[in-house]
Amino acid sequence: MTQEEVLALVVKYFTEQFEIAAEKIKPEAHLFKDLGLDSIDALDMVGYLESELDLEIKEEEIKTIRTVQDVVDFILRKSAEKA
Repeated sequence: MTQEEVLALVVKYFTEQFEIAAEKIKPEAHLFKDLGLDSIDALDMVGYLESELDLEIKEEEIKTIRTVQDVVDFILRKSAEKA
């Protein structure tokens, strides 16, 4: 997957699951401050990523994700490790 494909997947997820306007979902957007997610939402996101992309995500890895770009970078890194 390319960075653009991953970003499109993340934007689709946030617009569908949390009804966040697509124009708000920019790489620099903070998940909690800018997009209004909470810790439960973050866990939902992890569950979605694990099932949708067949990734295993450890709790300590989640703590480093703060922005949309962090999510994209994380998916790209985990996908590369899996390949």
